[in-house]
Amino acid sequence: MLNCPTNTKIFLCTRPVDMRKSFDGLCGVVQERLSLDVRSGYLFLFINRRGDRMKALWWDADSCVIWYRRLEAGTFELPQSGDQETHVTIDATQLAMLIGGVALHSSQRRRKRYKMTA
Repeated sequence: MLNCPTNTKIFLCTRPVDMRKSFDGLCGVVQERLSLDVRSGYLFLFINRRGDRMKALWWDADSCVIWYRRLEAGTFELPQSGDQETHVTIDATQLAMLIGGVALHSSQRRRKRYKMTA
C-alpha cells in the first residue's frame, strides 16, 4: 500500500512514459515535461502506453523512492485532461481510487455534510 502525507501534492503525467526508465529517466521527465522540481516533496505518477503499469516517484527527505504497480488484467482509468496538458493534479482519495480500480468518471464527491469551525 502506498501511503504519503495527506498534504502531499500528487501530479499525474498525462502522456505515456517508457516503464524502462528508472530514477534518472523519471527525474528527467519531471523536469522536462512537467517543469517541476523532483526534490519538492511532491508525488509524481507515470503510466505506460497500454495503461497497465504505473510508476510513482517521490523525494523522501534525502533520496528518491520508486513504487511500481503492474496490473495482471485491465488498465488504470485516468482522469480527464485536455490535449495540451502535460499533467493533472489529483488528491490522495483519487489516487486510492485510481490504484483500487474505481471508475473515476462515474464517481462523484458528496457535498460536505458539516462545516469546519476555526
